[in-house]
Amino acid sequence: MSHHGTFTTAINCMDGRIQIPTNEWMRKKFNVEYVDTITEPGPIKILAENKDTFYVESIKRRVSISVNKHGSRIIAVLGHHDCAGNPVDKAAQVLQIKDSLKVLDSWGFPVRTIGLWVDENWKVSEV
Repeated sequence: MSHHGTFTTAINCMDGRIQIPTNEWMRKKFNVEYVDTITEPGPIKILAENKDTFYVESIKRRVSISVNKHGSRIIAVLGHHDCAGNPVDKAAQVLQIKDSLKVLDSWGFPVRTIGLWVDENWKVSEV
């Protein structure tokens, strides 16, 4: 059974405030039913630094399931305002998002990768 086209993937912060706005944004933007959510505290810090092999590999393994089993073709990586796990300003987070995208792209999955920022009003925008 093919799920192709009905899933996207969000590598999101564990912060519960940003899950719903992110999922709604992705469902609307990409016309999909489901968003597979991979959560960590401050995942863009983990990916951008690309040093903590355990967590990086854990994220990669979950992306692989989303891509290979659910047919996800779009992977978003997110930063957000007031992040407890990664307490740096927007400018620093945008740089981490860009570095995270380089790491995701290096994994070689057949996907489009995008970086998203969630602001203090829980509005999602592409960076």
